[in-house]
Amino acid sequence: MRPSRIPLHRRLLVRLLTASTLIAMCAVAATAWIAATTTTQNLRGEPGQSLSDGNEIYDALIGYAATHRGWDGVQRFVTELADETGRTITLTTPSRTRLAASPGAARVLPDRPAAVIDPLNLNVVLARTDSGPIDPRAVGPYRLTAKERATVRTETAKALACVREVGLEPKVVELPSGRRQILFPDVYHQAKIANVCDLYTYQAPSPARRAALDELTAQTAECLDVEPKTVEVTQDFAVRLQDETRTTMADAVAQQCLDGARQQQLRPYVAPAALLFVGTSGQAAAQEPAEFELSGDGVTRIALAAALVLAVTVGVSVVVGRRLVRPLRTLISAAQQPAERTPRIAVGADDEIGRLAVAFNDLAERRERLEEQRTTMVGDVAHELRSPLTNIRSWLEAAQDGITPADRRLLDLLLDEAVLLQHIIDDLRDLAAADAGSLALHTEPVHLPDVLDHVASAHSGTAAQAGVTLSTHVEGIAVPADDHEMWYADPLRLRQIVGNLVGNAVRHTPSGGSVALSARQRKNDVLLEVVDTGTGIAPEDLPYVFDRFWRADKSRSRQTGGSGLGLSIARKLTEAHGGAITVRSTPGEGTTFTVSLPRHGG
Repeated sequence: MRPSRIPLHRRLLVRLLTASTLIAMCAVAATAWIAATTTTQNLRGEPGQSLSDGNEIYDALIGYAATHRGWDGVQRFVTELADETGRTITLTTPSRTRLAASPGAARVLPDRPAAVIDPLNLNVVLARTDSGPIDPRAVGPYRLTAKERATVRTETAKALACVREVGLEPKVVELPSGRRQILFPDVYHQAKIANVCDLYTYQAPSPARRAALDELTAQTAECLDVEPKTVEVTQDFAVRLQDETRTTMADAVAQQCLDGARQQQLRPYVAPAALLFVGTSGQAAAQEPAEFELSGDGVTRIALAAALVLAVTVGVSVVVGRRLVRPLRTLISAAQQPAERTPRIAVGADDEIGRLAVAFNDLAERRERLEEQRTTMVGDVAHELRSPLTNIRSWLEAAQDGITPADRRLLDLLLDEAVLLQHIIDDLRDLAAADAGSLALHTEPVHLPDVLDHVASAHSGTAAQAGVTLSTHVEGIAVPADDHEMWYADPLRLRQIVGNLVGNAVRHTPSGGSVALSARQRKNDVLLEVVDTGTGIAPEDLPYVFDRFWRADKSRSRQTGGSGLGLSIARKLTEAHGGAITVRSTPGEGTTFTVSLPRHGG
């Protein structure tokens, strides 16, 4: 039976998610409170600091570094920039060797710089562009010569005149490299007249720019560890990957490789990285930190908030963990009990762990039943094998002692017992193969009337000796025209199924009775029936007729013959063919066994 759904609030995942969310909310709240109070205090304590001025200074120095190979001559630029912004500016190397300083700048520098001036690694907070880590003014080998710029202007003017003839007035933008772009109101208009006005000619890269792009493409492909032909770097420094390459890597990784290759390519064309220190005009730069710094109270608040969050985290984790671990420990203890002991687990809440306890109890019950069945089967096998072996030994001892002559009659008796013993062993082997799932079926087209006739002929002698009439009847099953109309099954196993049922019916039908074999075809399956007029089976015994070694004769007498395995084997073989076997019986009137087989068995 499929278990019912666990209520949402009882699910283990929901409880863990709730605990994690509570912890995260505490951490976010504490962080937000600290950030708000610290920022407010710092802003109040530094009224003269202007973020806009800082951005202006940073952007101007980045532009200088992007268009110069070094810092020679930067002193005049720094002095003019300081006069415009009213701030003191100090520029140093990463080792804090001064490159330039505005008048009034302090000699003692703060511990932390306001920013790092590097056009190839922009500060995302201070930068005025969102073009990525590289300043667009750093063009390096992509800068057009005066002649190339004149050519670009001419081609752009032609394209622009064509565009204006169709009634559009686009915007023309000149890039730091000297390239020009015609910007349209939307992509639709651009695509509509791109071929008409030959908008791709004016954008074609110059030979020098093409060589630089090829070099950049090769470096990007090397970083991605792919063939250069699968990578395309556009003039706008966007990377495009072929479809088969794109499926194996993220676009973000490709962009990172492109940025790294551009930084390596542009490094010789820009000024080296420098440290920027900014102060308020008329004050020592050392007394004005360029970035917010926490005071002693701020550090204390951070420590207290961190301790509070840690305490909440530990407390919630301990409470939730103990509630989760306690039933698991009980399950572990029960599972470690010896095999002969079958403990039961008390089922708590209706959640995943409660379902696990129910499954464990079911498993323990099944283990008990399997152990009982194993014990019973061992005893049954021992009894079944002991009987023929005891008979063989008794006859041999009698012959050895001279009590019974070693004649043909004795040999016949010993052979009968040996055949019975071999029959029991073969039955056990078939059952073991069926249980292990290794019972091989060799299916082929079969004609069912032939199977019934073969079984009836094989048991006719036994039936005649017992005074039982054996007959066959086939309904609606004609000789097929081709193999597609045949019923597929293992003919040997199919005869074994029907033979076991017929043999069982003959043994339990008194003299003068009858056993009828019949087959009738339905749309997708066929029904085989073995009907006898024997003693029948009591209703309380019907559920056990297919159990191994089960006999209606509780004394385990052999007066009716058989090993008690025939019906079990018949059921296993039927299931191996994809079919089913059922039984119905009326005591004193007879029994009917019905085998249902699909058209393509197994």
